Amino acid sequence: MGRQHEEYLELFNRINFEKIKDHPNILIAANFWNNDRYEAARTFYRFMRAIDDLIDNHKSSHLGFSEDEKKQFTGNVEQWLEVVRNTAKENSLYLELMETIARFRIPLWPLEAFAKSMVYDIHHDGFRTVRQFLEYANGASVAPASIFVHLCGVREDNGKVLSPLFDVREAAIPCAVFSYLVHIIRDFRKDQLNNLNYFADDVLEKNGLSRKDLRRIAENGDIPDGFRMVIKEYHTLAEQYRQKTCAMIETIWPHLGPRYQLSLEVIFTLYLMVFERIDPENGSFSTDELNPTVSEMRSRVLETVQNFNGQPGVR
Repeated sequence: MGRQHEEYLELFNRINFEKIKDHPNILIAANFWNNDRYEAARTFYRFMRAIDDLIDNHKSSHLGFSEDEKKQFTGNVEQWLEVVRNTAKENSLYLELMETIARFRIPLWPLEAFAKSMVYDIHHDGFRTVRQFLEYANGASVAPASIFVHLCGVREDNGKVLSPLFDVREAAIPCAVFSYLVHIIRDFRKDQLNNLNYFADDVLEKNGLSRKDLRRIAENGDIPDGFRMVIKEYHTLAEQYRQKTCAMIETIWPHLGPRYQLSLEVIFTLYLMVFERIDPENGSFSTDELNPTVSEMRSRVLETVQNFNGQPGVR
């Protein structure tokens, strides 16, 4: 075993898989980065998680937003974003984020896109069409994915951080949408019980279902054929984005250092673990069925590290 592989195994052995709760796939993969980039990722995801949880927690305990609540929560999102835009403002709570943005040359558009998707959540209850959902996903999922891809791709020259040599937004879109579609299927039951729905009305109606049917399915576990067709359609869409992700990984691969290539392999592998468990024909789509255990995740990541040879994996 070469010295580089020994280093990767040392990094792997430091990962506490049980401890990582929020954004687990992203932060597991980021453990293979230099520590300063890892801390930059943690800073960003803590910041985005705060506003995301604010809205999701309200939805989980209410059936919607009143007009006054819409104004209040929209104002919270706008204030959240203004803190980032106004870098001259002294605020110790956000100082770490602002320093991270400046040091790693992170553009503001991911946070602006994320904020836009949060405002959509406040003013809308679900999605009329798949197209509408995919437009939403370009903020809700592409924003955090773009931070990951950006931090993978930045270069360092004599202590100075340089921007990636590729279009981060273009690179992040297929990876993000693939992972988001996987999440939606995996978290179907949990989301429904928390008053969250990501299945578009046009797909439901085409298969003889309504939003009320989804709640009933989540509660009693009986899977009608129509819902299997819905899952099949989303699974097929995820497969299309999986293929696009593979192509994009090969495109940006030459512009990444070895540790960042490995991290990209790790995060893609973690999402594949869930994708491979989705069985539209026979699955129950329960949390236990679709979520790998910590032990399974650890074993799959170890296998990815051991097989890493500096080339994109065969998928």
